[in-house]
Amino acid sequence: MVPADQGGGVMRVDLLSEPVAGLDEALEAVDAFDQALVVGLLRPQPAQAAGLARLAHAVAGSPLASRVAEAAEKTADGAASEDHFVALAAARTALLGSVHDALMTRVGEATGRSRNEATTPASAGQQAANVLAAARSWLADVARAGWRGVDHDVVSGAAHVVSAMLPDPLLRRLATLLDGFAAELAASCPGATLERVPVRRWADLWSRAMLLTLPGAAGASTTDTASGRLLPLGVDVHEHATAVQAQVHAVLEPADGSAPRLVRAAVSAPKPDTVVGAGLWQLLRPHMSLLAAVGEGRSMDLAGMPITAEGDLLWSDEHARPGEPTDAFATARVALPAATDPVTAPLDRHPARIAVPVFLEGYTAHSDDDGLTFTAAGYALAVDTDRVPAAGPLTPEAVAASGACIGLLRWDADSYRVQPLAVETTVRKKAVTLHAGGWAGGTTDKAGIKAEKAATDAVAVLRERAGRLLRK
Repeated sequence: MVPADQGGGVMRVDLLSEPVAGLDEALEAVDAFDQALVVGLLRPQPAQAAGLARLAHAVAGSPLASRVAEAAEKTADGAASEDHFVALAAARTALLGSVHDALMTRVGEATGRSRNEATTPASAGQQAANVLAAARSWLADVARAGWRGVDHDVVSGAAHVVSAMLPDPLLRRLATLLDGFAAELAASCPGATLERVPVRRWADLWSRAMLLTLPGAAGASTTDTASGRLLPLGVDVHEHATAVQAQVHAVLEPADGSAPRLVRAAVSAPKPDTVVGAGLWQLLRPHMSLLAAVGEGRSMDLAGMPITAEGDLLWSDEHARPGEPTDAFATARVALPAATDPVTAPLDRHPARIAVPVFLEGYTAHSDDDGLTFTAAGYALAVDTDRVPAAGPLTPEAVAASGACIGLLRWDADSYRVQPLAVETTVRKKAVTLHAGGWAGGTTDKAGIKAEKAATDAVAVLRERAGRLLRK
């Protein structure tokens, strides 16, 4: 799509269209194992045994080879222990980790950016081995039953495990995962009646949870402090019926003059299901001054802000103050190409976790029954407009009419896709920029004002009801 010497931070989409060696084989081995989990591993049939053997073969050249081979054989015989299930989960995770790394290598070639050096996670300290063992036992029961065999009796076994974990901060990450996983299974019981099974998703959740039951697996990330100028690129909004999160992607220019780096800062809040659209910002703004800066188009000056090795700012307003006005597209054209990408924590190495800030321009947008694509010089990149939130002025129509885009490059449905965060477009013959987080700091837009007022009324009613209950 773009010549290698074009510069300006523009990503080379042509490199993303080239096949990645070994990718299909690795994903096919994962899919074969995932299909075995659908029916369950209590008494595997020949087709399931073949899937287990395929997983073992895929890691035959790795340090996991002997343990996974034994686990596959024992599981095929219906004699697997919890340790064997852990080995299978580790093999599956390692394969998807290799896929992640291969895809990220290709992304690095397309963006021309380097990555920070990996660091060793810190120890999570002593964890309650008996509670972890109980979680592992429940996950083993789920695997034996399979997605088609789960029922409320099987799923209910998670409740006491989650309750025992929640008081311990070191176990809260696993507790949250188990709680959400069990809730999804419970909502689908009995599994035998499901029309469609979310095969990859449930296998992902099961494998991740199984590995987190190993003492020390959920090690705390190494933390440091960051000082310098923070230049926001865009906001990614994640909305659920009962919760919302805004994640700001930005370039940090360190005060010590070292190379700029890509960082993230996230804020989450519980929400009632009646608060939607621009009203979400009311729940998030009080917890992060960065959102106001994004809405106003300003940088932030940081002093001693905690940051993890993976580039996540542990946001605290006391370590930040508003800076000078800045333009996200100027940042994308000038600062983004020189920034280094953050490392990925070992258990986060999964294709679904890829979300890399990129800059595109000079493309032609084309819509058809398959969706929107950006095309230039014969190379097309799918655009994920379904991820454009209703909580901002950015719309799929504006994206389709754009000439430049800041987005997150993702891997979804076995291909690269870009999620727009901001675009340069023309509205009524006037050049404008529209951001997904454009209303983060407030809005004068009529639709935004209406949504904000509705959210204010809904929150006021809920607070009054909560106060009345507390007074009883």
